[in-house]
Amino acid sequence: MGAKKGKAILVSGHDLKDLEEILKQTEGKGINVYSHGEMLPCHGYPELKKYEHFYGHYGTVWQNQGKEFSQFPGAILMTTNCIQKPKDVYRDNIFTCGLVGWPGIAHISDRNFQPVIDRALALPGFQEDENGKEVMVGFARNTVLGVADKVIEAVKAKDIRHFFVVAGCDGAKPGRNYYTEFVENVPQDCMVLTFACGKFRFFDKDLGDIGGIPRLLDVGQCNDAFSAIQIAVALANAFEVGVNDLPLSIICSWYEQKAVAILLS
Repeated sequence: MGAKKGKAILVSGHDLKDLEEILKQTEGKGINVYSHGEMLPCHGYPELKKYEHFYGHYGTVWQNQGKEFSQFPGAILMTTNCIQKPKDVYRDNIFTCGLVGWPGIAHISDRNFQPVIDRALALPGFQEDENGKEVMVGFARNTVLGVADKVIEAVKAKDIRHFFVVAGCDGAKPGRNYYTEFVENVPQDCMVLTFACGKFRFFDKDLGDIGGIPRLLDVGQCNDAFSAIQIAVALANAFEVGVNDLPLSIICSWYEQKAVAILLS
């Protein structure tokens, strides 16, 4: 969650392919690339983490971009949705691509990110290393199902009593601390699965583990609701029950229509 001295590019939004392409194009150029917002789960993909200059995650969630982008000393690439009206202080430093755009902001339509690279090289970058805490990501369905036997054993032994899926789209207004407080008060023998930007209410909490399995499992982006569904289906099959018979509850945060799509799925 910290920063490394040197030139920098921040990638926000949702598109993994855009991130991969900018990692390829910046390789060997002395630029460190950082994720922001819903790009956090990208650090769980070996094909992306193989790039040594994919350094870490900067900032938090989309609704904080005005403050966080203003403080970022490099170029910013916005992929897909979740852009807010850019502030004057970083208007010249932000670029859009894919399906997202903003009047007066440079748009990259062909994944040729040279303008972003040139801007990053022209900006000061981080003047010194900045230490930050670490968070664990990468618990999509293949990872979780890879230890399904341990999860099943823990449930049968009553070490794990319940699963809470705390996920969805987060809003910008204050007073949405319900989800933070909910996760903080989840009993020690229960696990939390999360995905989408709602997780940024508690993503950096240390909830410990149950038998070596972290109690807080980050399944990924809002687009990874499918992974959570597959985990639930696999557990239901293992216990020979229906999904609705599992010790599982869904706590879904709402902001816009994508949260409805997640809930309906």
